[in-house]
Amino acid sequence: MNKEAYLSQTLSGGVVQCQVCEHFCAIKPGGTGKCGVRRNEDGTIYLTVYAEPVAVHVDPIEKKPLFHFLPRSGALSVGTFGCNLRCSFCQNWQMSQAWDAADRAARQVQQVPPEALVNTCLREGIPIIAYTYNEPTVFYEYTYDTAKLAHQQGIKNVYVSNGFMSQAALDMIEPYLDGINVDLKAFTDEFYREQCGGRLEPVKRNITHIARETDIWIEVTTLLIPGLNDSEEELQEMAAWLAEVSPDLVWHVTAFHPDYEMLERPPTSQRALARAYEIGKEAGLRYVYVGNVRDADRESTYCPECGKKLIQRHWYSVQEMWSGGGVCPGCGHALAGVWSTGGEP
Repeated sequence: MNKEAYLSQTLSGGVVQCQVCEHFCAIKPGGTGKCGVRRNEDGTIYLTVYAEPVAVHVDPIEKKPLFHFLPRSGALSVGTFGCNLRCSFCQNWQMSQAWDAADRAARQVQQVPPEALVNTCLREGIPIIAYTYNEPTVFYEYTYDTAKLAHQQGIKNVYVSNGFMSQAALDMIEPYLDGINVDLKAFTDEFYREQCGGRLEPVKRNITHIARETDIWIEVTTLLIPGLNDSEEELQEMAAWLAEVSPDLVWHVTAFHPDYEMLERPPTSQRALARAYEIGKEAGLRYVYVGNVRDADRESTYCPECGKKLIQRHWYSVQEMWSGGGVCPGCGHALAGVWSTGGEP
C-alpha cells in the first residue's frame, strides 16, 4: 500500500528530496531512496510499505531493550522491509536488508492499518506499540499515523532506532513518541561510513536533543564487535560522552554474533562485556546493562545511591523488588525512568 510522504521537497526535473532521514535522498522519477521503500512516482514520494508489516508480534518491552520503561509490559511490535543504513553486521537483515523484489514477494506481508494495531492493543490490553525490527524512520508515515491514534487512546509509543532521522522527522513525531532506544553503533565516523553507510554526528545530535530537550524517554544500545568498536579508548570516549549528555542515560552494551555479511568475527566475550560495563560505571553512568547473554547481575537494576537491587532480570524473566515503582525502598532515591503509564521521565 502506498502513502504520500509527509516530509519532502520538490526539486527541478521531477526530482524530489526525501526529508525523513539524514541522507536527504534526491530521488529521480521512478527511483527509490537508499532505504528501498520510499519511491518517487510522477514527482511525489510515496512510502511503498504503508500498513504492510512483515512482522507483528507481542514482545516484552525488555527485548527492545528498554529497561526503565514500564518493566514487564508487553509491546505490540511492528516492522516492515527496508533500512536507511547498510550495516554489514545487521542482526535482523532478513527484513531490513531485503532489496530483491522476488525475495520480498516470497515473504508473507500483512495488511494492517493503524486502526487495526490500536484496536489490537485495546482489545488485548497491550499498553505499548513498538516500531522495531527494522528502522522505523523508513516507514515513518505508518509509525506517525499509528502513534497519533495510539496516543489518543492512552497507548504508549516507542521507537527502536538507529537515530539517523532528520530533525524535522523527530520534531513532528515528538508529541506522540514516549520512548526510544537508539543504537550508538560506534564512536568514530570511520566506522559509520565503512560499516553502516552513515555518519556519526547526526546520531549524536539526536541523542543529545532527545535526552535534554524532549520528554521522550531514551536508552542507548551499543553492539560490541570484537576488533571494530570495542577498544578501551573508544569505549571510554563513548561512555564519557554519554555521561556528559546525562548521567541518567541508560546504556546497554550487547553481544555481537556473526551474521549477515560479517561472519568472520568471533562473538563478543563475557569478559569484554563486563569490561564495557565497568567503563560505563567509571565514566559516571548510573545505569549500565549487558545484553544478548545471560548475566543476571549486570542485567539487573540497582539503586545508584545505596546499591540495593531493585529489579532482578534473568533474560526476559523480570522481578520487581520494590513496592512503589521508581523509588528505592532502602534510601528513598527516585530512579530515572517511566515506571507507570502516567509517569514522566
